Amino acid sequence: MSNEVVNLLDALHDGSMTLVEVAERFRHRSWPHRVESRPSSYMEMAAAELEDPEPYIPGSYDDVVAAYDRGRLTDVQYETLVDAIAEARRAEEAKNSEGG
Repeated sequence: MSNEVVNLLDALHDGSMTLVEVAERFRHRSWPHRVESRPSSYMEMAAAELEDPEPYIPGSYDDVVAAYDRGRLTDVQYETLVDAIAEARRAEEAKNSEGG
């Protein structure tokens, strides 16, 4: 299944886009957020550790990690893209806190 993030990562991998271009697109897109429930006790924390990992979210950071794990991104590419995602998330949070 294809999505914008996978398409951008494929373009980076095949050379049709540069790292700078992909990072810029990453900075200007909205990234899905996981809804996390925080454990309120040590028992809940222990139970959470035994649960399955969070489900895959298409078009998210999960796609970047998967590409890195498959060797389709170098360390430098991965770090650059993760930084771009973090910038986008911070900008979105700042925008939401100003508006609310």
